[in-house]
Amino acid sequence: MAPSLVLTGARVVLPTGVVDDGRVVVEGTRITAAGAPDTGGTAAPAGAEVVDVSGHWLVPGFVDIHNHGGGGASFAGSAEEILTAVRTHRRHGTTTLVASTVTDEMDLLVRQAGLLSELAEQGDIAGIHFEGPFISPCRKGAHSEELLRDPDPAEVRKLIDAGRGRARMVTLATELPGGIDSVRLLAEHGVIAAVGHTDATYEQTVAAVDAGATVATHLFNAMPVLGHRSPGPVAALLEDERVTVELINDGTHLHPAALELAFRHAGADRVAFITDAMDAAGSGDGRYLLGPLEVEVSEGVARLVHGGSIAGSTLTLDRAFKRAVTVDGLTVRDAVTALSVNPARLLGLSGRIGSLEPGKDADLVLLDADFDLKGVLRQGEWVVTPQLP
Repeated sequence: MAPSLVLTGARVVLPTGVVDDGRVVVEGTRITAAGAPDTGGTAAPAGAEVVDVSGHWLVPGFVDIHNHGGGGASFAGSAEEILTAVRTHRRHGTTTLVASTVTDEMDLLVRQAGLLSELAEQGDIAGIHFEGPFISPCRKGAHSEELLRDPDPAEVRKLIDAGRGRARMVTLATELPGGIDSVRLLAEHGVIAAVGHTDATYEQTVAAVDAGATVATHLFNAMPVLGHRSPGPVAALLEDERVTVELINDGTHLHPAALELAFRHAGADRVAFITDAMDAAGSGDGRYLLGPLEVEVSEGVARLVHGGSIAGSTLTLDRAFKRAVTVDGLTVRDAVTALSVNPARLLGLSGRIGSLEPGKDADLVLLDADFDLKGVLRQGEWVVTPQLP
C-alpha cells in the first residue's frame, strides 16, 4: 500500500464549494478526508508525507467518455497501443477514460470489443463506447461511408455481447430503420444510447429520447444546424432534462457562442466535456489513421485527407479545463462539474470517482494559478509528480 499523503494549502474544489487553504488526505488508494485544515479527520496521519501545494488548485481527476486515442496510438490497435493512449491522457489529468471505437467491419469491431473488455476488467479503461457503424451517411464525419449500416437491434446486441458487460455507450442515428428499437434495447441492458452523427428531425429526436436515449454525442457537430422552422436534434437535445450533452471545447469544433448557448440552456449539470481525441492528441502534427481513413493533422487540427472533414480532435482534458475558465468564462466549479462530476454520473461511477470526498478513489489533478497542470494522482499514486518550489 502506498504511504499516506497529505496535500495542504491548495484551493480544494469540493461538492459543497471551494475551500481556500484546504487539505486532502490520502491513505492507500482512497481519499480519507477533504476540507479545511480544522475539519475533523483532516489531520495528517502518523508518518504521512505532507506536501505543501499552496497557490494551486486541487480538482477531481477528469473523466472522458468519448476518446479514440492519443500519443500516436488508437483504441483500434493492440493492447500495448491502447495502453499508450491511456497513459498519454492520464498525464493530462484524465484518470478515468472510456475507449471509443470508430466505424469498421463488424467482425473487427467484435474482436476489438473483446480486447477492450479485457483491459476494462483490469481497470485500465472504464468501458467501451461504440461510435458507429449505426450512423447516418448524411452526417458521417470521419467515418467510412461504405461500412455504415442501419442500427439493426440484433447487430447492436452483438456488440453489447462482445463487450462482455463493459459496453458503456453506443452512438446511433436513431432516425434510421431499427433506431428506436435499438435505443430501447440499449436502455434495457443498461448501456447509454447516444444520439449522434444524425440527420434526425426535432420530432424524431424527441421520440428517441422518449425511448431512452440520454446523451447527445458532441452536440452541434455531425447533426443538422438549429433552424427557426426546423429546429432539428439540437433543440430537442438541449431542452430535455433527461439528456446530457457532450461538448468538444477545443476552440475548433465549437464557436464560443455555441458553447455558451449549450451551458445557458442545459445548465452545467447537463454538460460533459469530452475530447473526441484521436491518435495525434499529445503527439503532434502529421499523418495518422482514424479507423481505415487517413487524417492530416496541421497546427493541432485533424482533418480527413480526402474530403477535409474534421476528424476528431487533438484535445486533452487539461486544455479543455483551462479554456473553460480562462476563455469561456466558466466558474471552476462548473468546469469540474462538466469534466468530472457529470461523466462519472453517466458511467454510474459517482460512488467511486468524480469528486473529492472521503471513501472515493484518490484521483485528483493539481493545477497552478494559471490553470496549467502540475500534478496528477490516480488511485493514490503519482502519474505526474508535482515539481514544486
